[in-house]
Amino acid sequence: MESKEDIFLLKLIQEDDKKAFRYLFDTFFAPLCRFVRLYVGEHTLAEEIALDVFTAVWEKKHTIEIKHSWKAYLFQAARNKALNHIRESERFVAVSDWSWYKKAETDYAVELKELERFIEEAVYALPGLCGDVFRKSRLEYLSNKEIAERLNISVKYVEAQITKALKLLRKHLGDL
Repeated sequence: MESKEDIFLLKLIQEDDKKAFRYLFDTFFAPLCRFVRLYVGEHTLAEEIALDVFTAVWEKKHTIEIKHSWKAYLFQAARNKALNHIRESERFVAVSDWSWYKKAETDYAVELKELERFIEEAVYALPGLCGDVFRKSRLEYLSNKEIAERLNISVKYVEAQITKALKLLRKHLGDL
């Protein structure tokens, strides 16, 4: 269920396009570091693990399979590497000492819920027809043609409203 951008980016990277790989790195390195830090608790170690993920992507670029999205792939790979690191470096730690791990999982879940709430608020704050069109597209999974028929507007107008909604959401959500 890859997006066209994910497929295109994978193809470029498989063709040894360093600019495409750099784009992937620039887009996801910082978020991966923050994510891994929830597991390992240390910024430098989190950066090392994130770098390992990108190194593995480059080394396995010809055989890599992206089933959902680059984001999902990279975050899962980072999680696995972080957990492997924890297993390797702390094999003899008592189970009771893993409370920080549960806290990291809980903190991450709370952050994710908060982010989802923030996005939901932004979507429902979209003005009038723009918001209606966007919600029908993204929440009800209607095609542009179905939306146009239901709202008695043209498909081009639906596309324009979705584009407008995405611009407003990017502006509203900023660096999130």
